[in-house]
Amino acid sequence: MGRHSKPSPIRLPNAVPAAAAPTLASVVAAFFMSQQGPAVAEAIPVTPHHTAALDAAVQPALSPVQLMVAAREAQAESKAKASSAFPTMYTVQPGDSLSSIAGRYYHNAAAWPVLYWGNRGQVRWADVIKTGQVLRVPAEPARIPAAPAQLGPPAPAQTTAAYTPRHANPAPAQPAPAQAPQANTAPASTAPASTSSGGWPGGAFGACVVQRESGGNPNVWNASGHWGLYQFSASTWAAYGGSPAAFGNASVAVQEQVFMNAMAQGGQSNWAPYDGC
Repeated sequence: MGRHSKPSPIRLPNAVPAAAAPTLASVVAAFFMSQQGPAVAEAIPVTPHHTAALDAAVQPALSPVQLMVAAREAQAESKAKASSAFPTMYTVQPGDSLSSIAGRYYHNAAAWPVLYWGNRGQVRWADVIKTGQVLRVPAEPARIPAAPAQLGPPAPAQTTAAYTPRHANPAPAQPAPAQAPQANTAPASTAPASTSSGGWPGGAFGACVVQRESGGNPNVWNASGHWGLYQFSASTWAAYGGSPAAFGNASVAVQEQVFMNAMAQGGQSNWAPYDGC
């Protein structure tokens, strides 16, 4: 007894060809792609055979925080790539300053201290760079260093030769008031009897020196050690014939003689620059 092995012709009346029916995966992918925009739809083709692309397409959209983090990471990566070109060298051109160079390379003129400290060996003052100098342009750090305390050389000191008379009793600029005539009178007790009743020797120059140096007091001492009508120093007194033993107590006549010796020997420079006579 045998049984034939011919299969039974069983038919499914409502069967649909597999190629014509859309798969579940295709429907899901189309839904998510419509939510994420045309860019995803164009980038990821939806077919039953691209399962990896389908998995990527059905991922949820990034949150705002995730987008911000991604943007920062992209910015940091871009900056890192840009800084990889540093350090570089730059030749100073006419009209350049550290600020203008920083603006060109760092897009931040306030970053000029980076250039200053990076070239400290050849840039002494931040405000003074020379055409033709070759400066090193380092990568911009995360934190800009502080600027130097002084940007340029100090201004030259204004030296005004303010004359301070050596004499102890300078002549008053204005006449003394009438009610106090004693202010214009030299002390009678300090003038030796040998005081000349006429003008001082040496003409107008001698009279000017006496007026500016001592005010006519032959025994006045200055805190600097100058003495007498002409405010001799000990060395000047001895240089023009004065006795060292008489320095500080010589008579008016002796003082006049030593002064005239100085005039005869070209010693006017001991008084003229100081007294303006």
